[in-house]
Amino acid sequence: PDAHPPHPQTPGILDTQGSVDLEEIAGDFSSYYDDSYSNDTFPDYDATPCHNHFCPLFQRVAPPFLAATCAAAALGTGALLVALAKSPQAWRWPRSRALVAQLALGTALFAALLPALAAGVARGWHLGTGPCRLTHLLWHWSLFAQALLVASGSCGTAWARWDPRSRRLAVALWAVALLLATPAALVSGVAAGSSCVRRSVGILAPAYLLHLTLCLCLLLLLPAGLLLAALAVPRLRASWAAGAGLLWLFLGLWGPYGAGLAGEFLLQAGLLEPTCGSFQHFDLALGLSEGLGVLHCGLGPLALLLAWRC
Repeated sequence: PDAHPPHPQTPGILDTQGSVDLEEIAGDFSSYYDDSYSNDTFPDYDATPCHNHFCPLFQRVAPPFLAATCAAAALGTGALLVALAKSPQAWRWPRSRALVAQLALGTALFAALLPALAAGVARGWHLGTGPCRLTHLLWHWSLFAQALLVASGSCGTAWARWDPRSRRLAVALWAVALLLATPAALVSGVAAGSSCVRRSVGILAPAYLLHLTLCLCLLLLLPAGLLLAALAVPRLRASWAAGAGLLWLFLGLWGPYGAGLAGEFLLQAGLLEPTCGSFQHFDLALGLSEGLGVLHCGLGPLALLLAWRC
């Protein structure tokens, strides 16, 4: 049963129960959506059944995908930390030691959540509402902190050395990221008794609209603004040429997920007219975009190590 008041829904998720939420492949790998369906057939459009086969694919692919990504993240982050410890003087701006160490911390925090999410896919979520909300809080905290770190590393030389100024900046960025992640914890919850869902409130609930706005600002508008600034300011272009552009791997992997969240809102709020094809293609595209974003915790450390070695 729904855990929230009635809210605008697309025909594809009306009056259906018990299946895996299609948009949760990265944000909530353990979830079964509170308004999902018991099989892969949507209500009829023009008397033609609408079938969606993404859920069975998700259940087969998600656990091994998460396990492999977590293993790659552990190896890459470990190697990155060893390189930072053994050759502290080799890390110069724009891949300075202070910045890289914080990105490694964010990656480690993100990857540490993957085993619990993978277990939730296979066995359901049985830890309760508190741990569910804490998981979403930490997941988004690490995500937002990395976005802010990448942005700060692309716009100045604050991380060129680890001094009182850079330490204050680090505390401020992590504190702001935690504050921005709080709405994610407020809108998440447990549905159907064993499903930790990313959204347990209505699509138009103020808390969710705030969370969606923050995601779009950090994952779409921020990268677009930095790109325009780099094109307009020669100094920023020179920084990219020196290697700062590698830090954009994170934002590049998460950008499609931000666009997917916007599409999800438009469909579920009824601002776009749904069809069988739109739902089927959207589910797959959103799942792939979230999986692409999750890859950052494995590819990011490897990219930084490769850049350092080269």
